[in-house]
Amino acid sequence: MDLGLDGRTAVVTGASRGIGLAITRGLAAHGAHVIAGARRSSAELDQLAKDGQVRVLEVDLADHEGPARLVALADQGLDILVNNVGGAPARTGGFLSITDEDWQATLTLNLMAAVRTTRSALPAMLAAGKGSIVTICSVNAALPDPAVLDYSAAKAALAGFCKALSKEVGSRGVRVNTISPGPVATDLWLGDQGVAQTVSHATGANAEDVASRAAQDTVTGRFSRPEEVADLVLLLASDRTANVTGSDFRIDGGLIPTW
Repeated sequence: MDLGLDGRTAVVTGASRGIGLAITRGLAAHGAHVIAGARRSSAELDQLAKDGQVRVLEVDLADHEGPARLVALADQGLDILVNNVGGAPARTGGFLSITDEDWQATLTLNLMAAVRTTRSALPAMLAAGKGSIVTICSVNAALPDPAVLDYSAAKAALAGFCKALSKEVGSRGVRVNTISPGPVATDLWLGDQGVAQTVSHATGANAEDVASRAAQDTVTGRFSRPEEVADLVLLLASDRTANVTGSDFRIDGGLIPTW
């Protein structure tokens, strides 16, 4: 399917690995020019940059000025914004172990980074009368989990922000949608400092068993792949979904039942 993304300009946050890297790779493969932001680049992202479709900026998106620096590289020609950056620290000590500093860090990375990047990107989209903003949310926005309590709260706020913004800017040609993955096979879950390892260290359970139990909570019995999330992003970024806005799309293997 031709998504019509050739020649369009996209900004992707948290682009060095996992879902963000898969999104960046997918957009570039469809001919988009991608401005990829990450606190630190990666070998895979650097390779994409060598191919000419991707420009990388190492930037701390939790910093107040970071998002504006990233969006500025689009030179006012921005068509697509993908708010992907985020993190889900496992809170094995419960609510009382989460400090004000923890709350601030989680809200900054999972909510305010998207708010600030969107604030920087939106004027050019409104001036052009078109644009697509796709934000990676989480099933935890609707399925709060005490193991990621502050992350759940931040993602619920993020979902509310995106829904409200879609109502404000939809009549001016800018679409705003969210994607809410369940567990995805990335470092956030499976890395050395990911959720499975953190729970393992706190409980003594084997990390592979922790991940296996999470997978078994889904109907499909497995984690989603980053590329599966990326494919949904590409569709929402394209004009194939030109009348879709204010929507949330779950990709969770049936973790949250619907009927």
